[in-house]
Amino acid sequence: MRVVHHTGEPDIIIPSEGTYPYVRGGVSSWIAQLIAGLPQYTFGIAFIGSRSIDYSPDPLFEFPENLVYVVEVFMFDADEKPSIKSTNGDPKAFEELEKLYRWFKGTNEQKSFPKNVKSLDFYLNTIDESMFLYSREAWNFISEKNQKNCSQVPFIDYFWTVRNIHLPVWKMAKLAKFIGNKGKIIHAPSTGYAGFLAALISHDQQKPFILTEHGIYTKERKIDLMSSATHLYNKLDLFTESGEENYIQNMWINFFEGLGKMSYAQANPILSLFGVAKETQVAYGADIKRCTVIPNGVDVHTLGATLKERPKGVPQVITLIGRVVSIKDIKTFIRAMRITVSALPDVEAWIVGPQDEEKAYAQECYELIDILDLKDKIKFLGFQKITDILPKSGLLTLTSISEGMPLVILEGFAAGVPCVSTDVGSCKELIYGGENPEDQALGQAGVVCQIANVEELANGYIEYLSNEEKWFKAQKIAIERVNKFYTQELFLKNYQTIYEEVFAQIEASSSTKSEENHRWQE
Repeated sequence: MRVVHHTGEPDIIIPSEGTYPYVRGGVSSWIAQLIAGLPQYTFGIAFIGSRSIDYSPDPLFEFPENLVYVVEVFMFDADEKPSIKSTNGDPKAFEELEKLYRWFKGTNEQKSFPKNVKSLDFYLNTIDESMFLYSREAWNFISEKNQKNCSQVPFIDYFWTVRNIHLPVWKMAKLAKFIGNKGKIIHAPSTGYAGFLAALISHDQQKPFILTEHGIYTKERKIDLMSSATHLYNKLDLFTESGEENYIQNMWINFFEGLGKMSYAQANPILSLFGVAKETQVAYGADIKRCTVIPNGVDVHTLGATLKERPKGVPQVITLIGRVVSIKDIKTFIRAMRITVSALPDVEAWIVGPQDEEKAYAQECYELIDILDLKDKIKFLGFQKITDILPKSGLLTLTSISEGMPLVILEGFAAGVPCVSTDVGSCKELIYGGENPEDQALGQAGVVCQIANVEELANGYIEYLSNEEKWFKAQKIAIERVNKFYTQELFLKNYQTIYEEVFAQIEASSSTKSEENHRWQE
């Protein structure tokens, strides 16, 4: 791990898993917006990456003055492992690890979270990384699990899966120790490794842990695993027997579900961006009494100023702003464009976002464009300033198979661009109106389609780009909705209130301890 920026002491630590400041996207933009919008607080970032070679060597965001601390760790870099040494290991320590496994699985005999494994000391001293990697007891533990639970899975595949699953746990423990007493609040934008780090620090340092989930992490990791879309989780394509592959996949899924439960058990408050996400959190084990919804917000003033740059008519441009990765389902967009161009020959598609995160998937997209003869109609523009792109766009589209509350839809609305989206995350609430009756009464700011439904998406594009009256009505609704319910001012006010309440609790607790110490001394 390495400190890359240190100009002061942070009030709030944000564990950032694969996002800010080395990756662009919705969560990164949210973090940048939160830090810049609340200059009265100082922030620190604990960046958690997969391998250092997977990211830009330099930050992609300019650091504001109140971002005073940035530390980074890469979970799967080989040089981070301890040197090999022979050791027997402690059987009692692995008995405690077994309790954690049972809790992950939700078995009846282990209803409460195992107390010992909440402790940072458990990972640094009881079973340290060296003991887990190299001890005879660890070998016996893994061998027994393989024979008892999945003897049909080749041992070597099972062994390396267990190792890869657990290595980041010790990385997070060492990072928690490294961060130490920095920050008064831990605010994680996801469960997963970021949430696990936050839970460790929160328990070890007795610090408040705020959790804001943008998408439901466990659900998204399931999608990643089922599509074999990421190198992090194992080489699932090596398996020839579906049962073997499914068991390995389920090991990862159970692990991430367990990390989610650990985060929910420690965090308070537990925040989500929209109502359905809150319900999902509760279904995954969150205490409903701790759960609150705080929607995203955007800078409607800056984005609204781009309205004067729009042409008089409707630009025949459909823009998808997002990473070229499988979870965004770019291929469905490409197929929908084939139908759209056949009906509206002047239409173009712009894909605005990085293409280097899933290079194999990006290559498949290029090949599909060639096959469908769309090379002159679909442009990959890479990263662009959104204020330059939106005035030239007739429609925004989002074809993802999973989302939280996409900032890009709200940004498009503020700039006067209706949206055609798949029915994921909060997209239906944004386009058709949320639970507020006043919001619903505004009407449709576009159309919502079934996931991966090429024909529905294409019909939506054609419907709005060929009917200016309908388009301008949707534009008016989009602008009114974002200005009433999703402004940056409202978003920042909500988080300022959360922070003020938590800091007040810290102050009250500190005063109580001080009084108790004073009475004890007397």
